[in-house]
Amino acid sequence: MNESADTAPEAAPRLWAVVGATGTGKSELALNIAEGLRSRGNPAEIINVDAMQLYRGMDIGTAKLPLDERRGIPHHLFDVREVDEEAAVAWYQPEARAAVLDVQSRGGDAILVGGSGLYVSSVVFDFRFPPRDESVRVRLEAELAEHGADALLSRLKGADPATAARIDPKNSRRIVRALEVLEQGATTHGAALPTTPTLWQRSTRVIGVHVERSALVERLDARVERMWAEGLLGEVERLRSQGLERGVTASRAIGYAQALGQLDGRLDQAEAIAETQALTRRYARRQVSWFKRYPAIEWVEHPIDVAALIAD
Repeated sequence: MNESADTAPEAAPRLWAVVGATGTGKSELALNIAEGLRSRGNPAEIINVDAMQLYRGMDIGTAKLPLDERRGIPHHLFDVREVDEEAAVAWYQPEARAAVLDVQSRGGDAILVGGSGLYVSSVVFDFRFPPRDESVRVRLEAELAEHGADALLSRLKGADPATAARIDPKNSRRIVRALEVLEQGATTHGAALPTTPTLWQRSTRVIGVHVERSALVERLDARVERMWAEGLLGEVERLRSQGLERGVTASRAIGYAQALGQLDGRLDQAEAIAETQALTRRYARRQVSWFKRYPAIEWVEHPIDVAALIAD
């Protein structure tokens, strides 16, 4: 499903997106917006746009909101993938848009909540994906196994330096995907927003939650320590038996990769926590940079007057 802004609904019920860095309180704000709308007769519902919260059992390390804290508000696209399954954004987009339209068909505003920038963009904007060719991908993956990611990244730098510069050199899956698209005569989407993004639905509000940098760092570091205290290692042990290490997406999740390293003896607990904290801080910076490029994003800071927000 890839409706353009011309074919998607124009009027209320609206589409909301509550975005921002990890640890900024997006889930709470989304709940408060939903409650405020529902108190006015709008049966608003929440849709997950966090790539790792799609996975069953990945709860502690993703700060997934427990069922008993969801205030009776329907939540969609949580716990819909197994840890050994891929949750590519090209798979996610039609699922999320179908959920949005389902909520709206019942008269409610749909509220996206999460910080996975590419996933948010795939729903909010008229974001189209390049073609796929499984045979090309299989061949490239064989080359990856034989020659390593550096060789493929070097090839990508020669063919599409702008995309190569945006891709994490350790993200071999994205390198393969970019080369797959190029071999079909298309240009990559570059893991970035279109140059001039167009809203999928005109009646859309994007709310960015901001927390001052030093306060956010303190909050994130404390949250990582809580993850270990609340049993992340046990969660990862259970997920390992369900195929976590086979999952191309789930196994690389921040915190989960480090917990696996601790279980394997490659890291001690202090090292696993410190590495997770450092990667989480870096990820938060990347999230802020991503969402700052959104046109017409409305940045808010705590405390947030939700009544005024939904009255706009």
